[in-house]
Amino acid sequence: MSAILWLRARAENVAVVMMAVMFATFLLQIFARYVLPFPVEWTQELCQTLWLWIVLWCAAFCLDDRDHIKFDTFYLASPLPRRRAFALVSAIVIVAGLLYSAPDTWGFISFYMIQRSSTLQIPLGYVFSVFGIFLVLMVIRYALRAVALIRGASPDAVAPGHEALLEGEDIHLP
Repeated sequence: MSAILWLRARAENVAVVMMAVMFATFLLQIFARYVLPFPVEWTQELCQTLWLWIVLWCAAFCLDDRDHIKFDTFYLASPLPRRRAFALVSAIVIVAGLLYSAPDTWGFISFYMIQRSSTLQIPLGYVFSVFGIFLVLMVIRYALRAVALIRGASPDAVAPGHEALLEGEDIHLP
């Protein structure tokens, strides 16, 4: 198994752990609300924080380019050279947009290091830092995609080791 697939599998493991913790916290919240004589205040905040982390973590580490939501009607109806151009332009626009937003994103995250969440008292910079991680990884991913497209790669390619997705086959990672 390639290093990329191994890292992706570990990222999926982290996502599964976060989802399990969120689900257990949700069950605790229900139990505390309807069975115990007192509510547990921190459960809702932990669920919201974990949901934010799960969504951005999975978008950054676990999803292939083909898994992201796209409006691709014209793209799919186009011949290969035009699809390559569409993919290249969109990769460049994504990189440019994210790089343009990077200083403000860093400012937002660093500003929120001085504020704490209401019940868990976690610095909010840590809560929102997952967006910084997402931003960096998306810039790297789409910059590499743009370079690959310039070098003539297929615009419909998937991550290394996932070529079977092009044929619609299921992939089972260990």
